[in-house]
Amino acid sequence: MSTLRVGLRCDASPRRGVGHLVRCLALAEEFLARGAHVAVLGTVERLDWATAELAARGIPLHPGPDSPAELVAAARRHHLDVVVLDSYELDPAGAGALRAAGVFTLAVIDGDSRGQVADLYLDQNFGAELTGLPGRLLPGSGYALLRDSVITARPPVPPPVTAVSRPRVLAFFGGTDAVGAAPVLTRVLVATGHPMDLTVIVGRPEIEAEVEDVTPGRGQVIRPVPPTTSLPTLITEADLVVSAAGTSTWELCCLGAPAALVCVVDNQRESYARVVRHGLAAGLGELPELTAAGVAGRATRAAAARTLLGLLSSPQRRATLAGKAWSTVDGRGRARVVDAVLDAVRPAAVTG
Repeated sequence: MSTLRVGLRCDASPRRGVGHLVRCLALAEEFLARGAHVAVLGTVERLDWATAELAARGIPLHPGPDSPAELVAAARRHHLDVVVLDSYELDPAGAGALRAAGVFTLAVIDGDSRGQVADLYLDQNFGAELTGLPGRLLPGSGYALLRDSVITARPPVPPPVTAVSRPRVLAFFGGTDAVGAAPVLTRVLVATGHPMDLTVIVGRPEIEAEVEDVTPGRGQVIRPVPPTTSLPTLITEADLVVSAAGTSTWELCCLGAPAALVCVVDNQRESYARVVRHGLAAGLGELPELTAAGVAGRATRAAAARTLLGLLSSPQRRATLAGKAWSTVDGRGRARVVDAVLDAVRPAAVTG
């Protein structure tokens, strides 16, 4: 049988963030491991490290088609058997157009199919449910898409309880921190008054400048660092991780990281609420509330600081979160997704 040819349609930029590209990279690694040919169709703007990640895997980057007709033309031009659509911005009719052209289509969604008519849907968010879809849904964190670097860093057992006088804290908010969460949460962490060694991933120069303006308290050290491919190692070395409630949530769970999450955009709200409710991570609230002026903003920031202080001062509380998170995401999600694609595509190839 000829080599399966897979196209991943996603974009990444400082404004859009990198979550779509990161989870498509995880799928790409799995397809490549199964002997498929993989290409990314999309735009990667001003993100040298992301371009380097593609190049290191030998994955070509082609211009991203936008309209349904352009998607079909690109699929034909690159002789694609499968197209993965991971975007909130594409015309939803693209999935149906690809299907009508005989291309197997997987739509990666986050609680909303946007009316896409795909063969297969993936919603990797914890407790995901969506009924009435025309194709099969792969729901929940059992299908979480994680890169090789995360899977290989997963500890064999949940991290043990560790008491430390000056916890190592890691704060990061997506590959570019498009919403500017890092300075806000750096100030909230400092407001706990607890000693800490704080590493903050700063996705852009203006974010770095704001973080450097924050004055640490007694026993507190703040270290801004640029985006790094060593993030999984930094996560496993940290006593506490503060992050946005996006795609990185599943990386944190897989690695057994004690985490406190912030809901930074609307489409994270439902998943954030479920994760916090089930004790996979602590919740610090929504970013607009944390940045609000006046009494309401001060109260939200004070509540978040109390939550963080409780975690910083209680190794048992951190270990409870870590254990629950670790047992929820096993790192085999992407293999299950590719199995589902191959189970559907191979019979069609044999009979077609």
